[in-house]
Amino acid sequence: MKSPTDKLVLEQHDNTLLITLNNPPAHTWDEENLAGLKDIVAQANADRDVYALVITGSGEKFFSAGADLKLFADGEKGVAATMAAAFGSAFEALSSFRGVSIAAINGYAMGGGLECALACDLRIAESHAQMALPEATVGLLPCGGGTQNLAWAVGEAWAKRMILCGERVDAATAERIGLVEEVVEQGQAREAALALAAKVGKQSPPAVAACKSLIQAARGGGIRSAYAAEREAFVGLFDTADQREGVNAFLEKRQAEWVNG
Repeated sequence: MKSPTDKLVLEQHDNTLLITLNNPPAHTWDEENLAGLKDIVAQANADRDVYALVITGSGEKFFSAGADLKLFADGEKGVAATMAAAFGSAFEALSSFRGVSIAAINGYAMGGGLECALACDLRIAESHAQMALPEATVGLLPCGGGTQNLAWAVGEAWAKRMILCGERVDAATAERIGLVEEVVEQGQAREAALALAAKVGKQSPPAVAACKSLIQAARGGGIRSAYAAEREAFVGLFDTADQREGVNAFLEKRQAEWVNG
């Protein structure tokens, strides 16, 4: 299997495909690697020897810091629509992978980085990892499934704390609230995820695919329309002054001055 971009590095480990995010310094998402992720998932779905995916970041500091906010600094709605569609398409493809996907969170997983992990079936975090969906802090919202998948993983109250209050959680808290299933020492998430993925190789792939589909169907029939509404709301924020203020305040390293409009 070949990666369509140098920003995503692929390694085959028996029946597990390891995807390493490689867009330094913070492994941010852009059109290239989002389209690349979608392509890789499609390849994996077509490869009968791939039963599981493991996604991690290169290095020791970042899983992924999310989107590059410089893309949104000028408040261009066309860019917003393009990126929202790219995030949604990539992470919905990941969520729909027929096998088991595991995020090995080896550092900061912020914004679209955490949304990538949430699109996976399972999450293992290293003890120093930090996780957040801080989009509202800069006048945006999570548009890669975050408003839907986080609430399903941790419940409505904690989803509101993280999204509406901008609360960042450490690995221990993430395990306690159900955001991750396991915490390991620094540098061990990759191997722990590969070991868990190896267990999938002992399962019947068609049975796993059927079971996964049924488990996810328990979320109800409204999640796909909610994904679309999420992206529309994201683009709609580009009609507000607060969106431009939030992004530019972040880039200029100053406190945002909200006008609530």
